[in-house]
Parts: sequence; structure tokens; C-alpha cells
Amino acid sequence: MKIAFHTLGCKVNQYETEAMAARFKERGHVIVGEDEFADVYVVNTCTVTAMADRKSRQFIRRMKKKNPDSIIAVTGCYVQIDPDSVASIEGVDIITGINEKSSLPDYVEEYAKATNGCEHDHVWKHIRSYDDLGVYEDLGTVTSAENRTRAYIKVQDGCNRFCSYCVIPYARGAVRSRPLEQIVEEARSLIDAGYKEIVLTGINTALYGEMEAESSGDEIRGIETVIAALDKLEGDFRIRLSSLEPTVVDAEYVKKLLKYDKLCHHLHLSAQSGSDRVLKEMNRSYTVEEYEDIVGILRDFDPLYGVSADIIAGFPGETDEDVEKSAGLIKRCGFCRTHIFRYSNRPGTTASQRKDQISASEKTYRSNRLQQTADEAEKKFLVASTGDVRRVLIEEYLPDEGAFTGYTDNYIKVYIKSDSEDLLKVNTFEEVELKALYLDGMEANVLILREN
Repeated sequence: MKIAFHTLGCKVNQYETEAMAARFKERGHVIVGEDEFADVYVVNTCTVTAMADRKSRQFIRRMKKKNPDSIIAVTGCYVQIDPDSVASIEGVDIITGINEKSSLPDYVEEYAKATNGCEHDHVWKHIRSYDDLGVYEDLGTVTSAENRTRAYIKVQDGCNRFCSYCVIPYARGAVRSRPLEQIVEEARSLIDAGYKEIVLTGINTALYGEMEAESSGDEIRGIETVIAALDKLEGDFRIRLSSLEPTVVDAEYVKKLLKYDKLCHHLHLSAQSGSDRVLKEMNRSYTVEEYEDIVGILRDFDPLYGVSADIIAGFPGETDEDVEKSAGLIKRCGFCRTHIFRYSNRPGTTASQRKDQISASEKTYRSNRLQQTADEAEKKFLVASTGDVRRVLIEEYLPDEGAFTGYTDNYIKVYIKSDSEDLLKVNTFEEVELKALYLDGMEANVLILREN
């Protein structure tokens, strides 16, 4: 059968889609693009915001229109949180929640055999309870990725922090970690296959090995154990962390990570607010000062260390003063990129029960205010990088721009102008000097042009 995927949401979902695709291919099925005619359409959903739910529903309906006779299988966080709503969408045939993605090929094949092209009178449901999500689901070893240069490795699942606005701990379940030997094996396979950047990802990556760490006196623990193991692997590649949570790590822990040569000088460090009062009400177990201490450690190590962040606008009870404090945090930290999110009321969370909700129009106004500050901070970071020399992983050639593009280790998008697509090779590292602002990044010159 021809199988098409559409993925919404985080890097973990992207990884899991690649793992599911690999399992279908192992059984002899053909993977096609989501816009192509397929026998089976798989929608891997997200539920982090109400908009994510809406997009999931839209894509389910859109995919069914491509082939009315196709099998529609829906999986992911939205299914886990609200299976009845997903099952009620016209055209849905199979739904699977968390820790059921590895079995999806079985369910699809069984469904196809049982229905044999005929309409079925009910949706096949495979949903585990929250208490049944305590074991890490083995999705196998992923040896290829859609991106030709960068590959994700999922290292853990679940979260136990229960921030007051977040539904994901309810969707993903308890914290569980992938065995280190499996991670190293997958990384080695990807490096042997030619991938130059390995991105470690998880629902809360910083919680890797948390249970083991509680009973261990080892000096190296948590996500550092993974970084240390991969840093020892042979090959010309780099390691990037998808994110770290200041609810889990502090400045002293982050300082330990700086000794690993292959680790990129970029960290996504979720802030969510610049107000201590709001952070407390969000159930975020750190202060603004503690957050800035982490950023300070990074910038002492490398003044142009790339730090990106998430900020929520319009959390219940947030005041104008709180918004200004968030703007101040963005300015002081000089984030290389800031993702501004309007607070989304998620049923079942403690924040959803509050009476002091902010209006939609006010949330939009505040998010626009913070986005303006974020754009200014990013521009200032880029301007400060002028003349800096960085290593760039060349990812693609853009004919319309007449330029090669890729990212520096500190997460600046770089454009290298060239009239010839043969000047550089995709999936190679180049030393470049950053010259000037250009589009959504910077124009750069290669320092030493090697013969290809």
C-alpha cells in the first residue's frame, strides 16, 4: 500500500513519524508525500494549543478528500487527550494514542484485511490509560531522516512538571527514558549514513534519566550522560539539544555541558514569562534571576552563544507590568530567537479553571508587543555577530536566491551567495565570516574555498 504522513507539532512528533514510516517500509509498503494519492493517510497530531487541535481536524478532512476510499489513521497527543472527538470526525477509521505508534502498521494491515475496501461501521480505537504509559515505547532504530543533513534522536518521553497551563503531561504520561545503548547505536548509524547534525529531543529532554539519577551517585547524570557518550563517537558531526527546561536544570548543571566539543553553542531555554509572580502561578520552579544566571554562564563561555526561548502572552491574571517584565527579559538576554505564544486555554489544566482569563484581543495585542521586542533583540544579536567566524553546516542551495544556506553552531541562518550550485557541497561544514544582515539571517563569505 501507499502510505502518506502529515505531522503536526514538536520535534518528537517528527521523529516518531520517521520511525513509523520506517516500520511501514520494512513491511514492503511505499511512503509517498502527503499531497499525493495514497491508500493510507496517517495524521500525527498535536494538542499543545487549541489551534493545534483545529489544524489536526483540518488535515484529517483534507487528506480524506484526496482519496475518499483511503484509510485514515490518526495518532498522537490529540487522540490521547480527546479520543471521542477525533473518532467523531467523518472519515476517521483508526485512532491510536501514545505508546501505540509502533503498532500502527499492524492495525492498518488488520483493518485493510477486515474491511477489504468496504465501509466499516465503527472506528478502531487503541488508547492506553495514563497509568499505562510508564514504559518507553521502542520504535526501533531510525537510520534515515527527511532532512539530508540533520537527524533527530528521541531520548525520552513524558513529563512530570505539570505547568499549570500545559496539557502535555496528561497526553504523554510519566517520565521514561530510552536506554543509552539504543541512543548510541542509533546515533552511530545516522553518522555512518552521513548525517552531520544529531538533534537530541524529548518531551522534556532535561528529564532524561531522572529516575536513575535519583538513586545514582554518578558525577555525570541526566542528559549529560547522552551528550558525553555521543561526544566520544568518531566522525565529523555536531550535537544539538532541542531544548532544556530551567524547571529541571540550573546554571551549575549547564556549566558542565560546556566542556563537550561537539555540542553546538545554542540552547533553547524555555522562559515563558519575565515575571516571578507569573512564573510561580505557572508552576515554573525557578525565578527570573535563576534563569538569567543560566544565560550568563552561556554568554561568559561564548559572548555570542545562541539562546532562544518561548514566552507566553496573556496568561490568566497577567498584568501590563508583567508583560513589560517579559519584554525586559527578552532585551536583557538578547535572545537569538524568541517564540511568542498567546496563552491557550487547555481543558483539564489548573490555569483553565481560573476566572481571570485575558480576552483574545488583549492576548493578540500583548503577543504583538512582545514579538516586536523579540524581533529587535534578534536583529541586535545578528548585528553583534558581524565579523564573527563560525562553522556552518551547508544544508541546501536556493536557486531563486542564488545562495547556499545553512545554520551556524549558534543557530544563525547563513546565506552564501553563489551563481553556481557546484561551488559548495551540501552536507559539508564550512568556516565562514558573517558579513551583514540578510533576509532572516546573515550573508557570509567562505574563508577557505576547498576544491570539490
